[in-house]
Amino acid sequence: MPLSAFPVRRLDTAGRLCCSYKHERKLPILLFLQRMQQFAAGPWDEFDKDAALGRVGGDIDLLKEIARLFLDDCPRSLTELREAAARNDCSAVERSAHTLKGASANFGATRLVSAALDIEKMGHAGTLDNFVPALVEVESALDALRAELEVMIAS
Repeated sequence: MPLSAFPVRRLDTAGRLCCSYKHERKLPILLFLQRMQQFAAGPWDEFDKDAALGRVGGDIDLLKEIARLFLDDCPRSLTELREAAARNDCSAVERSAHTLKGASANFGATRLVSAALDIEKMGHAGTLDNFVPALVEVESALDALRAELEVMIAS
């Protein structure tokens, strides 16, 4: 997913929350949420190397460094997510899942983005009823992404 597909949130002249994209004018938040659901529906990619390289101007060494930092940070991110859920701190769950979603989007990891989005939505809704199965999906998607990133780093 190209970087231009990620929105910038702002208020329009009437005070309504809108999202804007490089290739579009203003997009009402409901349409944005609809697009995120379509994005979350697939197709699934663990790692889109071409998209990731595009985000770093084709600099493979920079991409490898970003991947190393991401992989180094993943255990802390998962710990934060688990601890927030254990405290039933929905706001912290939402924030942690949002951070993980954004970081994984850098690699075109649609499966992990979708799984993190599901948890983010739970936190936003204030209910963590399905947190455990959602976390299992995040961990599974993260394991698959980790494997692909480690291959890329080693090459």
